[in-house]
Amino acid sequence: MTWRDRLRRAYARLVTASGFERLAISVAALVASIAVGTVLVLVAGRMTDCTQAAFVLTHPTPFGFPRLFSVGFCYDPVTVYDRLFVGALGDPLKEGWGPLTPFRGGPVVPFRAGYDPLNAQMAVTLREATVLVFTGLSVAVAFRAGIFNIGTQGQLVVGALASAMSVLWTAPYVSGVAGTLLLVPLGLLAGATFGGLYGAIPGLLKAYADANEVITTIMLNFVATGVVGYLVLNHFKDPNSAATQTRSLPAYADFPHLIFDPRTDFSLVALALGLLLVAVIYYVLEHTTFGYDVRTSGIQPRAAEYGGVDAERTVVSSLVLSGALGGIGGALYVMLILGKYQTGVPAYGFDGITVSILAGNNPLGVVFAALLFGVLKSGAIVVDFATDVPPQLVSVLRGLIILFVAMPEFFRMLGARLPFAPSVETDRQVAADGGEQGGGADE
Repeated sequence: MTWRDRLRRAYARLVTASGFERLAISVAALVASIAVGTVLVLVAGRMTDCTQAAFVLTHPTPFGFPRLFSVGFCYDPVTVYDRLFVGALGDPLKEGWGPLTPFRGGPVVPFRAGYDPLNAQMAVTLREATVLVFTGLSVAVAFRAGIFNIGTQGQLVVGALASAMSVLWTAPYVSGVAGTLLLVPLGLLAGATFGGLYGAIPGLLKAYADANEVITTIMLNFVATGVVGYLVLNHFKDPNSAATQTRSLPAYADFPHLIFDPRTDFSLVALALGLLLVAVIYYVLEHTTFGYDVRTSGIQPRAAEYGGVDAERTVVSSLVLSGALGGIGGALYVMLILGKYQTGVPAYGFDGITVSILAGNNPLGVVFAALLFGVLKSGAIVVDFATDVPPQLVSVLRGLIILFVAMPEFFRMLGARLPFAPSVETDRQVAADGGEQGGGADE
């Protein structure tokens, strides 16, 4: 057997990996990223001047011989990763507790007394994860149809402005609880509508002009940012603010905060809405005719057309749905986090691409991938405040984790489309009578 045959077999094995095997690969990749990141932290710590070492690597005295070495580092990798992951949850663990603590006679329960799961840092983590659930779903829907929607960021920006203006124009006519019950759904609907319409543009170009959706969606991101910035600056700008932003939304146009402190800008209602949409999208993709059209178009477009799938309509409708989900993400950013529209929207749409890849384009997996991203975003803030590690190095560590964890899934998805995976293609044959044999790599 040649090395090429071995490579093909290994690649086919990766593509056909079970859900448990893919989870194990992701965990192993996470551990590997932490190991590589630890080395980078130590190297950076040796290149930095400090009066006292934050981390000392020593060798014990073997058999009474003198200590072999003792090297100091200005940055402590244990503290960095502790703040990155545990700090993002609001420090739930007891001081000094570790995975081996119960085996050493220590306490079995790891949580410290008085820990409040509704703390502000947990709210930041869940807030970031909530927005990424929508952008991850947006990308996943398009990817499942075989469409590379790189334009979720632009659809999010358009939906954000539409949501802000619809609420501002309607707010003078309502107030109080009635205002909340009207304005929150109105803002979400406006974001979904305009995000979906903006997503329809590359869908129509691909379906009827055979335009490459990667190029059109990337370009439309710049168009959305420029046009929306112009509209805000010249037509919708708050006259009392020097920043390029709209007027602030009224307080009653915000999501009900329920048990979290309103100052945390997070609401369980928004998270519940995200989880509900995850369940709905999963059901639509797996148990409806439209979902069948989307999945078969993404797996085998020619066989799908032969089986009666309207390829053009599927392309347009998939991008409309994808854009609508991205637009809802923009509405959440405006109504839940910022309270107005302001230029310089964070790259939630681009992060959604990685969230979708990490989730294997599975709507259920988007929840866990978005939570990981939420932890990394929130934890990075804690590291900046709690350590002397420069933010640039923290960004590198975050990037390493995302790269290591997402790349195996990316190569698995890519391998499903390559010709040297015959066992995969056999499992993915689509019957001409409308049935589907076997499972897809994205399921």
